[in-house]
Amino acid sequence: MRRLRQLAARTPAGRQRYVDLLRALAIGMVVLGHWAVAAIGEDATGRPTGRSALPDLPWAYPLTWLAQVMPVFFLVGGYANAASLTARRAAGVDATAWLLDRGARLLRPTTALLLVIAGGAALGSLAGVEATLVRTVAWFATIPLWFLAAYLIVVPLTPVMYALHRRFGLLVPLALAALVVAGDVGRALGPAELALPNYVFGWLAVHQLGIAWRDADAGRHDAHPGPPAAPAPRPAATRGGPPARRLPQSRRAGAVALLGGLAATVLLTTVGPYPVAMLNVPGERLDNAAPPSLALLTLTTAQFGLILLLRGPAECWLRRPRPWQAVIAVNMVVLTVFLWHLTAAILLVGALDAAGKLPTPPVGSAAWLAWRVPWVLMLTVVLAALVAVFGPVEARTARTGSAGSTRRTAGAPTGAAASGRAPAGPGWRATVRTALTAAGFAAVVYALVVNAETPKSAPEPLGIPASALVAYLAGAGTLRLLRSGWGSRG
Repeated sequence: MRRLRQLAARTPAGRQRYVDLLRALAIGMVVLGHWAVAAIGEDATGRPTGRSALPDLPWAYPLTWLAQVMPVFFLVGGYANAASLTARRAAGVDATAWLLDRGARLLRPTTALLLVIAGGAALGSLAGVEATLVRTVAWFATIPLWFLAAYLIVVPLTPVMYALHRRFGLLVPLALAALVVAGDVGRALGPAELALPNYVFGWLAVHQLGIAWRDADAGRHDAHPGPPAAPAPRPAATRGGPPARRLPQSRRAGAVALLGGLAATVLLTTVGPYPVAMLNVPGERLDNAAPPSLALLTLTTAQFGLILLLRGPAECWLRRPRPWQAVIAVNMVVLTVFLWHLTAAILLVGALDAAGKLPTPPVGSAAWLAWRVPWVLMLTVVLAALVAVFGPVEARTARTGSAGSTRRTAGAPTGAAASGRAPAGPGWRATVRTALTAAGFAAVVYALVVNAETPKSAPEPLGIPASALVAYLAGAGTLRLLRSGWGSRG
């Protein structure tokens, strides 16, 4: 508590606390949503199994419009990444060094999860556990990594997308939305694989909306959701023409976005071809979220309108010490919470099954609905224990990054690494460093995609495909070396 009070007291006056709150709420809603729709049963051998209860709960499909909050996370990510990038550039840090710092916050907690899963799987395999069962458990535990794969594609594109925003403004997310529509048409008329580019275009469109939000907010105050830094420069005017139109933020604009987005989503999911559910429902040919569809983008518009409408009261509330301390506490371990929440479910199911106390009531029954409350409470306890163990990995990364950024802002030498080492400078070294950074991120994304695409019944003694694990460790290791300053000096 003392540490939290100190951090709260040192919060810069210009920090956009609302963005931090939205990030915490989005991850919290994802966790609660996954836990709430979990249906636990038993297979033919008596082993516990898990699946989504949504196929048996059609009445709950409209509720997924509230539960689907991953767009909020990407929206906040666009805001935070744009703010961080402009602040670091103002401090003399190049885009590659910024990206290495950004990647560290994402990859260190992820590496901890993967190493623990692989280590546990190896022990299980040595103890004689079937490789298919090992893979099944690891598959469930690594479900959250699908999101990270998409986000690790979007983040490295931030410098390019921010430059496009400065040149074309709101035309950029509109163009990305048009590409999403093209992908939807492709999967409606042909194979579903034609919509795979929507994984990039869809989440990039939401991220780009966050960039536009940050740009519009820059004139209001220095809203960098991170260490104190110089205000972001105003977007340059289009050569030979007027400046790009800024994203409106008034309450009227919020109401228009909310009502218009909801109306469009209703039309698309009733008259149009899109399903009502905004979360994955096994058996549906068309999924609104994987990959993102036009219906998800219209829902995002409605969510953004609601965000604008609630901003004033939320900012007043966050000026109070205790709410702000709670937001700080959650954000210090927010990725850890997300990454480990399904592992918590696996551990709890295993413990209850071993004790012979695992309830398996029919989905949708009164007993199943009543079981939601103790189920979520017990999962919260298990997850809290996991966060206590693994949360410091993320918290230390956040503190190190903040300290490094503060030193650079104060005038310390800037450069490739968060440690404040000298930059690689112009010439071939900088080019090689940038290329290695791109290769490192590509290897990590490749690993996460391979793991997600490998069937859960595949015989994998390490739980994670060996090729994916090697690629991930190679990519993350390369990024770690580059961040430490390796290769930046001759």
